[in-house]
Amino acid sequence: MNKVPENPLKNRKEDFGPLCAISGLLVMLYITSNVLAVKIINVGGLSLFDSGTITFPFAYMLGDILAEVYGYRTAKKVIILTFVCNIAFIAFTSIAIILPYPEYMEETQRSFEAIFSYVPRIVFSSLLAFLSGELVNAKVLVKIKERQKNGKMLFIRTIGSSLIAYIFDTVLFVLLAFLGTVPFRDILSMIWVQYLAKALIEACLGTPLAYLGVSYLRKTYGTLQHNR
Repeated sequence: MNKVPENPLKNRKEDFGPLCAISGLLVMLYITSNVLAVKIINVGGLSLFDSGTITFPFAYMLGDILAEVYGYRTAKKVIILTFVCNIAFIAFTSIAIILPYPEYMEETQRSFEAIFSYVPRIVFSSLLAFLSGELVNAKVLVKIKERQKNGKMLFIRTIGSSLIAYIFDTVLFVLLAFLGTVPFRDILSMIWVQYLAKALIEACLGTPLAYLGVSYLRKTYGTLQHNR
């Protein structure tokens, strides 16, 4: 009896384990960010921003790890996957809103609608800002790394790429979502506060976690092949 040949890719840990985990976490973080966006944070009565801002830097941190370890082409595929998953999430929750429900669940239905009744303009702005911001973040990180040549000083790549990407993400989202409906002075305040919050979280938490993630992957799985 002839043996079935072993799949040469089956036991390659670097092809499935960490990349699968990072992809799943990125999808989770972005969907979580959009749910948290319903909760508005008041900053000392001076400015408002949604609580999804808290989780976005961690999504960018995972984007940094993807671009640093796997290269831009792989990072791009995972970012697009995340984008598609969020569209599916929005579609299914929107369908769930209009499905019939028993009368005794009316209060639950109202709460469900309050959380998942999306404003089309906000949804479009969020999706476009995420896609452009994450792709810029990954591309800039790879470009900085190519210029550095030695691959050291990861913090320059993570913070530098995020600071540039946050301009696209934050400015694009706030302008598309609120221009014409909110006083321009408040729009400028929202952009500044959100950008600053994301940058601080990235520098204080996102970058240290990126160091840990990249170090773990390289120590455990070796030097993974880049796919730029």
